[in-house]
Amino acid sequence: MGAHRTALIDVGGGFRAIFGAGVMDRCQEDGITFDHCYGVSAGSANMVSFIAGQHGRNHKFYTEYAFRKEYASLDSFVRNHNYANLDYVYGTLSNHDGEYPVDYAAFEANPTGFTVVACDARDGSAKYFDKSDVHYDDFDIMKASSAVPVACEPYMIDGVPYFDGGIADPVPVQKALDDGYDRVVLILTRLKDVLREQRKDIAPARILRHSWPAAAERLLNRYQTYNDEVAQAKRYEEQGLVLILAPDDLCGLSTLSKSFEGLERMYRKGYAAAEAIAPFLEG
Repeated sequence: MGAHRTALIDVGGGFRAIFGAGVMDRCQEDGITFDHCYGVSAGSANMVSFIAGQHGRNHKFYTEYAFRKEYASLDSFVRNHNYANLDYVYGTLSNHDGEYPVDYAAFEANPTGFTVVACDARDGSAKYFDKSDVHYDDFDIMKASSAVPVACEPYMIDGVPYFDGGIADPVPVQKALDDGYDRVVLILTRLKDVLREQRKDIAPARILRHSWPAAAERLLNRYQTYNDEVAQAKRYEEQGLVLILAPDDLCGLSTLSKSFEGLERMYRKGYAAAEAIAPFLEG
């Protein structure tokens, strides 16, 4: 796409992240690629399928597999201490012998760079994993990036506990620009002009404080971090460096709640929003 260095960021958002799946399927159909992809939480999983060239794979996960109790349910929480069964999603279903395996050879061969954001539970800092941290039948960095506090136990990698990357760096636009990318497409899964509120994070933060106080503090302040980073992204958008894609309606979806109709509507919104990408990258 010309002389520009291009990047795609998907901030995730649980089941709302199907918006990004729609964006990426449209990109594949239009032949749009990026030099680098940055994924947060469920956004990182979307990007593995995208980099591997597996059109429609993410859609199937959201609209079919996600309705299984093994995928995300109170039953999973009781059995595994995780509402979302990360090992089922990123292991049982995604490994080479899984129901819909990642095309790891295609993922590895694609020159597109890949960064996954997680939160170090010990001190609340952002951890940026890269493509070299993904291995055959080893998608642990996506599990770490998607471990929603309280709903999930921290995910351990090399003895280090990690939580959802959205706590530490929910909208890593500055990271992408600092890495040298000057055309950045940002996928949000909340309304672009609605501020995030703190109230839903207060109770989980109180619970988390007993085990992981630094992560709890980051969770308590996530709303401000998110709002500040979105405001910054908007300023960069005015300068022509960033294109923000966001739904105009959440379709009844939240991080952990869903309906088939809402998921399909959100997917179509992402698919339609992607029409703006080619002109932006070529500008």
